Amino acid sequence: MTSLVHTRAELASVLDLAQGEIAVVMTMGALHEGHRELMRQARKRSAFVLVTIFVNPLQFGPNEDFEKYPRTLDADVAACAAEGVAVVFAPGRDDVYPGGAPSITMHPGPLGDILEGASRPGHFSGMLTVVEKLLMLTRADVAYFGEKDFQQLALIRRMVDDLELGVEIVGVPTVREPDGLALSSRNRYLTPDQRRAALALSRALREGAARSDPESVLAAAHKILAEEPDVRVDYLALTGADLGSAPDEGEARLLVAAKVGTTRLIDNVPLRLQKGA
Repeated sequence: MTSLVHTRAELASVLDLAQGEIAVVMTMGALHEGHRELMRQARKRSAFVLVTIFVNPLQFGPNEDFEKYPRTLDADVAACAAEGVAVVFAPGRDDVYPGGAPSITMHPGPLGDILEGASRPGHFSGMLTVVEKLLMLTRADVAYFGEKDFQQLALIRRMVDDLELGVEIVGVPTVREPDGLALSSRNRYLTPDQRRAALALSRALREGAARSDPESVLAAAHKILAEEPDVRVDYLALTGADLGSAPDEGEARLLVAAKVGTTRLIDNVPLRLQKGA
């Protein structure tokens, strides 16, 4: 039986009864198969899995989609129940930010200034602030995050390490549709034609990752994206596995962000580089 709680007091009451490790999956709702995979991975290890559902205003810019972001709580709770989740914590804004917007927030540091940080100023500060608060409120021992938001995952790991929060952070590989499109709650904004165009993102990453020379990786990915006029690329970047500079050889990451229509999508893949291969 999945319990739905909304307030800090209700959450504390159910956590007082929890036995063993507390595993947390943080979401903004509009749950899809990617979120459910996070729950499944958590359930493999922990008997007590808690899912948070909160559309965090701090991580949306002034011209982004906070107001229209999909809110489907009843369906979300049903999905959590089907995956054996013990508790769903769906707080209101006042429960997360009592007294209004916090005067002290998390600063993401240099890693927060590149890629998504450069395109969405303030996004990572808002994201890290709510993640830290929810880690504390849920008394998490371990938390699961998807690799689709790879920069987010890297920053959360850095924050937990730097602040010694004592929570294990587990990354789960991106879940995709059969045609390769990375699952995202924002995919529902796409028209059928836009969805077909959006496949260029995963196709470009796949073509790039099939190479191992850094120049060839980027050239192959750029070629695919240039062939799709309805995709407006924000960035295509080849980095190290830690989002630093890409090595000549070794583990790396290929990341892309683009708009299709008015919908902004991100995706990434791991790859291994070998200069001159």
